Amino acid sequence: MRDSYRAAVANATSRRSWLRKSLFHLVGVRAVLSHDPAQSASAPPRLPRDRLLLYRNRSGKLREATSRAQWLRRRADIILGFEKIAGPLPGRERRCPLDLQVEDEFDAGTYVRRAVSYQAEPGGRVPAYLLIPKSGLAGKKCPAALCLHQTHAAGRKVVVGLGNSPDDEYGVELARRGFVCLAPPYPLLADYNPDLFRLGYASGTMKAIWDNIRGLDLLESLPFVRREAVVAIGHSLGGHNAIFTAVMEPRIKVVVTSCAFDSFVDYMGGNISGWNQVRYMPRLKDYIGRPADIPFDFHELVGALAPRGLFVNAPTGDSNFRWQSVDRIASAAQPVYALYHAEKHLVVRHPECQHRFPPELRQEAYTFMDAQLAALR
Repeated sequence: MRDSYRAAVANATSRRSWLRKSLFHLVGVRAVLSHDPAQSASAPPRLPRDRLLLYRNRSGKLREATSRAQWLRRRADIILGFEKIAGPLPGRERRCPLDLQVEDEFDAGTYVRRAVSYQAEPGGRVPAYLLIPKSGLAGKKCPAALCLHQTHAAGRKVVVGLGNSPDDEYGVELARRGFVCLAPPYPLLADYNPDLFRLGYASGTMKAIWDNIRGLDLLESLPFVRREAVVAIGHSLGGHNAIFTAVMEPRIKVVVTSCAFDSFVDYMGGNISGWNQVRYMPRLKDYIGRPADIPFDFHELVGALAPRGLFVNAPTGDSNFRWQSVDRIASAAQPVYALYHAEKHLVVRHPECQHRFPPELRQEAYTFMDAQLAALR
């Protein structure tokens, strides 16, 4: 197990190095933009959120991308804009031995549920649930799912069947379908309260991303996990947590997101105050009253996921996020998917319900997930 863990960390470190080089050094970016109002004022105007193929060439002139390499220049700017608000993604210095500890185990029939914890960084231990199909314990290689919970008093318990919230139990459903599922907590919810500022984070969003990335390291260290078949799924808070993590983490091959986003310009009529809490992105308080100036939006994040599979549940009755805005975001991202000849990898559904992830949509999402992973073989 120790050797497999070391191999997994080495592999993950190599992938992170590749990602950062391709997104930053490849296009000559040397540092994340400082959160400095004076510097922000002198920076070039943000590119249109809904014209994703526009990019600045090396001389600063606007051009329209006709190749994937040109699109990567715009993608790099998107990452910079996101990190300007969420804070920088931690680097190799934060990686430490995971020190996986199993605290409890329950036989759930076709799978085993373990209460575990792992070390995400020095001084930061993360409690989680790990669901393991018995077929995996018997030697079969299984796909893996990062199962992210919504804003709920029970936190991570809801996705593993311990929160009396049936629409949130996608961890249970995926474990029964043969996925190894990891359900980590979200910072400053339920019983998980890391000291974000002591640990050096600008937002709960980035702490959640890092905990999830280390959770992927954990999944990769398990001998029964297919490393090339990893998905992220979440409802509401878990849905945008899945998007944020996947944008920063290429090991996630498919994303399923439910009731999770619309444009900041459209969110609650432009009132973004709900987003600027410490557990989300407190730097957004500087943009209250001017959401159009935020240096990233979901159009850009969805585009940044291309060509990976993305299934979106956006109900017509959702009072948190506007389904019409979701459609505009998807339309803006489609040209990027087209660059990869992957237009069918972005799917949006609009069930007639409120802010929920109904059973029929979950089943459709699982079928989509299976097909996307099968195509990777």
